[in-house]
Amino acid sequence: MPQTSLQAPDAVIMIRPRNFQPNTETAQDNGFQTLAVDASAHDLSKRAYDEVTGMVEALRGEGIEVNLFEDPRDDRPDAVFPNNWFSTHPGGHVAVYPMYSQNRRIERRQDVLEMLKARYRVQDIIDYSGLEQDDLFLEGTGAMVLDHVERVAYAARSKRTSEVLLERFCTHFNYEPMVFDAHDADGVPIYHTNVLMCIGTDVALIGLDTILDTARREVVRDRLAHGGREVIALTQKQVADFAGNAIELQGRDGRVLAMSSRAMAALAPEQRWRIEAHLKILPLDIPTLEMAGGSVRCTIAGIHLSPRPRVVGAAA
Repeated sequence: MPQTSLQAPDAVIMIRPRNFQPNTETAQDNGFQTLAVDASAHDLSKRAYDEVTGMVEALRGEGIEVNLFEDPRDDRPDAVFPNNWFSTHPGGHVAVYPMYSQNRRIERRQDVLEMLKARYRVQDIIDYSGLEQDDLFLEGTGAMVLDHVERVAYAARSKRTSEVLLERFCTHFNYEPMVFDAHDADGVPIYHTNVLMCIGTDVALIGLDTILDTARREVVRDRLAHGGREVIALTQKQVADFAGNAIELQGRDGRVLAMSSRAMAALAPEQRWRIEAHLKILPLDIPTLEMAGGSVRCTIAGIHLSPRPRVVGAAA
């Protein structure tokens, strides 16, 4: 039986879009987005749909439970990224978040929350979304990268991360806030923390060079390494290729690090060897989805809840 970890959920939620498009409303502050110049809207949507289908098959092939929801609407271009509007936590807690862009606020779905309540032990749902009216935003595990083992919430300052709301979240969910400034190679603030770093049980990937304040950089590095975790530094180019936008998951045969094929190709051989000393890398091919400025981590909302017992004889 593989050893499990608080950091690596064995069940996830994903959304399969039928009308995928890079979101023009988020392009102003998301430097990772690219324009789609070689395909029609129909072709983009078809490719994105197929890429999510391929991801789901690969994850299920590793023994990871994928709860897949369809999104047939044509007014939710970023619906494929559900980790920004909710997160789940051990002890039966769920958080719902306020979103910066208006056309992302309609991504919140009651059917997803109802499924969680039906299949898992949910004690409470803390809904911060009303704070959008006060211009306070915290876009879930995009804005925060959570260390569930050490209880630290890492967050890069941006329009999508309110420090006031981060403090409130950390008080409610018992995390230590670790805030820093991070910039891309052009000096632009990075829009989401989870594109520059990911935290696994034994290894963390982080674009340390994005943190220009050297003293703060060392504080972040040392906090990540606390408890023996190996810290692997990513270059600005590797961050731009989504090498930091990965997630550790629990498969039937052990933990895997799910990342895009582009991200894996960006890693140096020595970095791959260091990662694979701890867990298997699972590359997923999603070039169309990455046009929207997010990669594998953004498409996956981990379930950190205890499942309810299945009733024997109940309908499937």
